[in-house]
Amino acid sequence: MPAPLGFTGAWLDRADQLRTDPEAFATATADPRARCLTLDGIDFVPGDDGTGLRWELLDPADARAPMLLGRDERGIPYFVREPHPAQRIDARSRTVMRLLPLLSAQDLALYGGARSLVDWHARHRFCATCGSPTELFRAGWGRRCGQCRAEHFPRVDPVVIMLAEYDGRVLVGRQRQFAPGMFSALAGFVEPGESLEEAVARELFEEAGIRVSDVTYVASQPWPFPSSLMIGCRARAEGSALTLDETEIEAAIWVDRDEVRAALAGDMDAPFLAPPPLAIARHLLEDWAA
Repeated sequence: MPAPLGFTGAWLDRADQLRTDPEAFATATADPRARCLTLDGIDFVPGDDGTGLRWELLDPADARAPMLLGRDERGIPYFVREPHPAQRIDARSRTVMRLLPLLSAQDLALYGGARSLVDWHARHRFCATCGSPTELFRAGWGRRCGQCRAEHFPRVDPVVIMLAEYDGRVLVGRQRQFAPGMFSALAGFVEPGESLEEAVARELFEEAGIRVSDVTYVASQPWPFPSSLMIGCRARAEGSALTLDETEIEAAIWVDRDEVRAALAGDMDAPFLAPPPLAIARHLLEDWAA
């Protein structure tokens, strides 16, 4: 890809061995060098200089369980606290989006993982098997039911996001909530019993009415709103006639490389506004245009 994808490249060793060793985990939490990520609900709090993440000492008086994010090259452990039971978490709120440029690529990746983890715990306080309360275990990377002992682990939702190509052009579409003039790659969740290739073909047919083949993988990106894995693909369309599902797509257009390059450059005469730099859709367009 032309540039690193947003929310990738976290700078900590995940230290999986500490997750399954209670004694080692206890030693890590007692380390005087240990740091805890400061969050405002689920949003990050900028550092003292107005940029980066804010880290504090791991306060033993805080009753909320610490969840291990990993260790740095010096062995210093980093944590984030489980959410307070009374705290309402709106993981789909994107008010933090305007602050994300304050983070380095590596901090952005670390925050994205922490955000998704905190959100998962907020939504899994009760067992999906018997409905009893669950308790945090495995250093925060799982919850266990106190009644039936069922174990639950953080999950991500796979989403295919793709460019369909036909006769030297690619298809971009827009939803009503997009910024005025912005078009992006089409996307949709992978359904149970479906391969990535099948999901790409189904979504493009359902949303745009086109048949495709030769689906190829390009790149993937974690997207913590709330916890998706965006799987970027390309596909070859059999024709250019469109039949839009207007409940999903407000408009769609075919654009050639010159038009894509103009949009990526921010040209006022471009036929559409490109997705923001953090989005994998922009990277898919950059990769295709190159």
